[in-house]
Amino acid sequence: MNDASQESNPGGRYFRYAVFSLTALLVLSLGIALIPHEPAPPAAPPFSEQARAAAFADAMSLRAAGLDLATAASGTGTAASTDPLDRVVTLLTIQARALMSPDDSAAPGTQTGPTAGPPDGPIAASAAPSVSSVAELAAALSASGAKRLGDAETADGGIARLLAGTGAAQLLAAEDIAVAAGVPAEATPTAAEAGEAAEAGKAEGSAVPEESTGPAAGCSTTEPASGGASLASALTAAVEAEQEAVYGYQAALTRLDSASAAPASDLLEQHQDLAGEVLIQSRIHCASVPPQQPGYTLSDTFLDAPAAGLGRLEAGTLPVYGDVVALSEGSTRSWAISALVAAARRTLHWGADPGAVPGVPVDESRLPQLPE
Repeated sequence: MNDASQESNPGGRYFRYAVFSLTALLVLSLGIALIPHEPAPPAAPPFSEQARAAAFADAMSLRAAGLDLATAASGTGTAASTDPLDRVVTLLTIQARALMSPDDSAAPGTQTGPTAGPPDGPIAASAAPSVSSVAELAAALSASGAKRLGDAETADGGIARLLAGTGAAQLLAAEDIAVAAGVPAEATPTAAEAGEAAEAGKAEGSAVPEESTGPAAGCSTTEPASGGASLASALTAAVEAEQEAVYGYQAALTRLDSASAAPASDLLEQHQDLAGEVLIQSRIHCASVPPQQPGYTLSDTFLDAPAAGLGRLEAGTLPVYGDVVALSEGSTRSWAISALVAAARRTLHWGADPGAVPGVPVDESRLPQLPE
């Protein structure tokens, strides 16, 4: 009778079902807890970090190629044949140190080849062909320089400035060793493409009607937009630098020899054009335009050696345009990058040193050492 009453009691059955269900749930949950979860893939680094890492990897790869070529050339016993290569190796060494991060020093594999760098991100080191001659090194340098300038248009401010200076110096170095190898710089397709891209950026950045004589619509002279004041001050400094450069060239033209006067006249026209372009950019970004000075004080050193003086004058414009690159974006940055490359080229023309990273003050004593 008792057994029958228990079987007919629905409460007892429900209780057993609840116990069995709770036990099964507990076993299932423990099993799930013991199964290891696959870790989520790491987030892709920001674009600027990927661009910097790719630039570092390319610099290390090209440096290794330059060292190999310099070692092979030294066997010929002609010091002149190794001088351009030695300059390139020195340049790339400084650039790599400037581009290096603590993570790079902990990962020596990044220096082993041109395909190193973030493998899965949108930025990767250039897949340049193996370099077995000076001409090939010139082409690889030019391609790397063009890539750095392209990445500088999108990267964050400080990295953009670093990439732009790196790219400018690599383009100039490519032209230097191309001439040494007997290959005209314009015959290198990547160099020609880089020049066309720079001119396109320059045209885009200055595409503003000439009749625009005041601030663009929306400018506020009392409450500039956030961050606009910094860019405005950089553009104001650029206006002053171009006005001084025009004056310096005009004064130097009467003292240069005939061989130097012709190119100086052409470079003066470049500065006159740049002065107008900077004024346009200043109005766009609501920067105050300093009044035209009646003249500038030129030192006796400048008057006695005007070519060297123009070199120093050009070198002084590099950090000015570096500031504009770092603080601007869009078409203004494209224009500033083009202006920076042109300023580095003019600096080199007069025998001055634009530095390993034109537009970026580099203290070599404070740079990290490359990994062994």
